Amino acid sequence: MTFEELKAMDETYVMHTYGRFPVDIDHGEGATLYSLSGRKYIDFTSGIGVNSLGYANPQWIAAITAQIAKLGHISNLFYTQPGALLARELCTRSGMSKVFFGNSGAESNEAMIKVARKYSFDKYGKGRSTILTLNRSFHGRTITTLTATGQDSYHNYFFPFNEAFRYADPTLESIQAQAGDDVCGVMVELIQGEGGLNPLDKAMVQGLADLCKEKDWLLLVDEVQTGIGRTGSLFAFQQFGIQPDVVSFAKGIAGGLPLGGILTNEKCATVLTPGTHGSTFGANPVSTAAGLAVLETIDQDFLTQVQEKGAYLREGIRALGCPQLGEIVGMGLMLGIDVKGGRTNKELAALLIDNGLLCLTAGSRLRLLPPLVITKDEIDQGLAIMKQTLAG
Repeated sequence: MTFEELKAMDETYVMHTYGRFPVDIDHGEGATLYSLSGRKYIDFTSGIGVNSLGYANPQWIAAITAQIAKLGHISNLFYTQPGALLARELCTRSGMSKVFFGNSGAESNEAMIKVARKYSFDKYGKGRSTILTLNRSFHGRTITTLTATGQDSYHNYFFPFNEAFRYADPTLESIQAQAGDDVCGVMVELIQGEGGLNPLDKAMVQGLADLCKEKDWLLLVDEVQTGIGRTGSLFAFQQFGIQPDVVSFAKGIAGGLPLGGILTNEKCATVLTPGTHGSTFGANPVSTAAGLAVLETIDQDFLTQVQEKGAYLREGIRALGCPQLGEIVGMGLMLGIDVKGGRTNKELAALLIDNGLLCLTAGSRLRLLPPLVITKDEIDQGLAIMKQTLAG
């Protein structure tokens, strides 16, 4: 099949909900991808933070192959080993108490919202169900998680929305101004991904954690994009000096297969009871076996390398000395770059992709989310493409 044939088929049969670039991807290895025609691309996107172990990772392939030959799926009415083993690994390494498995980031955040509201209902009764979120946040595309998202541009068309969400700026003063007796939790991304790679202030986050304890609000941390090694620790909250009540995760956990979930602390461990929540494909044996392969790879030495590679990439971008690129923000291998001059971030991303470097945008910034296994040689190849593109 040629690219033209593939594009025509896609346009005929697939709903046009994505602004696709004129690129097809057929296969890859490490952080390098190839089109049907053999065109090479360096990947600074990892499927929007999903392919944590890159492409054709032998350990990941072996784990999936072995599990799918045994059991592809079974209801959560029965026990399976991969889900239990992955739950133990996640709890042990995060310091949390219990796991609920789902499939996606939006589903994970839905579960987190339900925990907050049921915790409050069980303890205080009706009338205490509002969740505060931050302006420029992004929490998903279901109606409820879209409502939780603090960006008006995502809210058009889909009215009416669910009630009981209010938005604040990322300051304690703004959060307190939006608070009231109806609040049950505060939901934050420690680095706002879709909102423009905006890191929260560490002191503010620690103050928010204290405020939540004082008010008995649940501190809900959305780590769908920041979790599973992306920032150089298993979860970003581990670098902020806090222990949330509930943490959501997805994207990188299964290295390319659908998997997500939440982790709760001891206070919230028994909030969801039989019949109050569920997920048909949650804890799917193949996805959780893939998740185990990911966590077995992402040990402390690996996380240290993520931090080192993130620093190497930052310095490489600075060394380009390009006036079109400004401040670099983020942590680990989750970086945002201010774009200056005549081109927008979307225009610059299109040029980079055309020259063989896959990258993303968020807000007004370029967004870089390379596979965590990217090598320094692949980083150098990506930087060379940036230099060539920006010189044009």
